[in-house]
Amino acid sequence: MPESRLHKSFLNAKVNILFYIITLFVSFFSRKIFLEQLGADFIGLTGTLQNLLGFLNLANLGIGASMGYILYKPLFEKDKEKLREIISVLGYLYRYVGLSILISGGILALFFPLIFKNTEIEPSVIYFAYFSFLASSLIGYFVNYRQVLLGADQRNYVVTAYSQTTNLVKTLLQMALICYTGSYYLWIAIDLIFGILYSFILNRKIDQVYPWLKCSIAVGKEKYAEHKIIIRKSRQLFVHVLAGTGRSQLLPFLIYSFTSLKLVAYYGNYMLLITKLNLLVNNFLGSTGAGVGHLIAEGDQKRIQQVFWELNSLRFVIAGFFTFALYHLIDPFVTIWLGADYVLPHSVLIIILANFFVSQYRGTVDQFINGYGLYHDTWAPIVTLTITVAVALAGGSIWGLPGVLLGDIASSLTIVCVWKAYFLYKQGFRIPVSFYWKNIAKYTALLLLSWSATDGILFVFPFFNPTNGYGSWILYAFYSSTLFLSIFIPLFYIFSDGMRFLSRRIWKAVQK
Repeated sequence: MPESRLHKSFLNAKVNILFYIITLFVSFFSRKIFLEQLGADFIGLTGTLQNLLGFLNLANLGIGASMGYILYKPLFEKDKEKLREIISVLGYLYRYVGLSILISGGILALFFPLIFKNTEIEPSVIYFAYFSFLASSLIGYFVNYRQVLLGADQRNYVVTAYSQTTNLVKTLLQMALICYTGSYYLWIAIDLIFGILYSFILNRKIDQVYPWLKCSIAVGKEKYAEHKIIIRKSRQLFVHVLAGTGRSQLLPFLIYSFTSLKLVAYYGNYMLLITKLNLLVNNFLGSTGAGVGHLIAEGDQKRIQQVFWELNSLRFVIAGFFTFALYHLIDPFVTIWLGADYVLPHSVLIIILANFFVSQYRGTVDQFINGYGLYHDTWAPIVTLTITVAVALAGGSIWGLPGVLLGDIASSLTIVCVWKAYFLYKQGFRIPVSFYWKNIAKYTALLLLSWSATDGILFVFPFFNPTNGYGSWILYAFYSSTLFLSIFIPLFYIFSDGMRFLSRRIWKAVQK
């Protein structure tokens, strides 16, 4: 992988992390102000409308996500004509997706008197908000579709920088004006205006980066027959994403079915923290996805294997570290934050963290599956969903919350971990998968050894009590994390070829 690809991955990661921190800070204060000035009913309304539009946007599942795989080869070959054709075909397809969402959105609006019959907010506000949000959504299909090339070309930092900057300025302006006016209409209008402004700015930037990217819907319609692979891959990916969405949406319902509302709230507190951490890690590591696609397009098998194990090693270290940190720190944090009554049973914490660990370390396999375009195992997401629901139903009826959560870990360990690794090695790498499992077993042994040694030291030298307050918690977090990393990182460096390769490349990049 050329250094320019590594540089782009770092740049994407830095921009993602920067805006993640800023957005997290601003959203904390903006939500408080919006709740105070606009009321919980209006904020709940906007959230509901966005969820409804998210449901309508299921029409897009697969098309945008599969485009990266289609674009990697022509990007590697610098085939501008082919890129123009593919993006034109995307514009042609998105035109129909946008029209279908517009029609479906219009039909859905007819049922608003039934959906919002118990709200005290005026119908004019509801319709104005809904059609403003719908218009902002449709801009992405009719105008902004070319941005997919930025992502495939490892320039997603451009999209992130412009979109997040626009959102931040919009939020700050809404906060300022809403304190003086309290107008629902003004808040909504600002949202729509900035959606249009972002579209204008983004497309100007795309014209600067790719001045040759002059797309035509007519060309897309003409060339569609030559690029039907887009539809084939989109349909395959649609099944994966739809099943994954169903899995994530069903789990909270199953938890509610077998537990009390109070326990659901307690579980939600933990998942709020873990979801934020998941987002942080994904913002950092997800930036390497396009680089993997370019690497596969080059076809250097030895290099592909080396980069796979570099990224796999990095993923395992990050997943292991955060799992260790959460295990030791999340219960004390909840105790300080909300009180000891809100701490979940230890068995629930272990299952939650097992799911967290799997979701993090599987990321490299997922990236390479996407890079190879291996979406044709459409039975796998269906079986994953079936296992999740079946085990959750059986486990929930016996053990309650821990039993429900076992559904997720059961499907993750069987399909997500075992099958996906085998599928990648069989269809992508075309080499035996046994080497993968030998390395994973070695990594797991190193993690358990480091974890046990750290726990032993913490037991003998308990310098800080993390439940004594935020100050003690921070000191304990620093103490325990430093201990763990001082054992885990040297061991991993010694016994992991991938970590040594990655360390040398990062060191060379830093020296330059």
